[in-house]
Amino acid sequence: QVQLVESGGGLVQAGGSLRLSCAASGRTISLYTTGWFRQAPGKEREFVAAISWSVGNTYYADSVKGRFTISRDNAKNTVYLQMNSLKSEDTAVYYCAAARPDRQEYDYWGQGTQVTVSS
Repeated sequence: QVQLVESGGGLVQAGGSLRLSCAASGRTISLYTTGWFRQAPGKEREFVAAISWSVGNTYYADSVKGRFTISRDNAKNTVYLQMNSLKSEDTAVYYCAAARPDRQEYDYWGQGTQVTVSS
């Protein structure tokens, strides 16, 4: 099975940028659809972005479209989330998750990384 470790979170001012990384081990990440999710205090976890296995089609939540970009570096077995024009409402713990192509659900999750956007 694949193991996922997120990094790159931190404190940033509104309007700034951060790049999150999701490093995979144990399996080749391109064999999985990989998604980013986030959970703010007192709120349910929500979908942010995903990149499909193999071909690498990308999908975004409306709230981040045009500001966030998901990408994958197969050589580094890592998926990234570039976050630009950050807003205070982007503050959350961000999780990386992977789903096998034959599964509808994300079965593998990282531990999360905190992103705090100050206004």
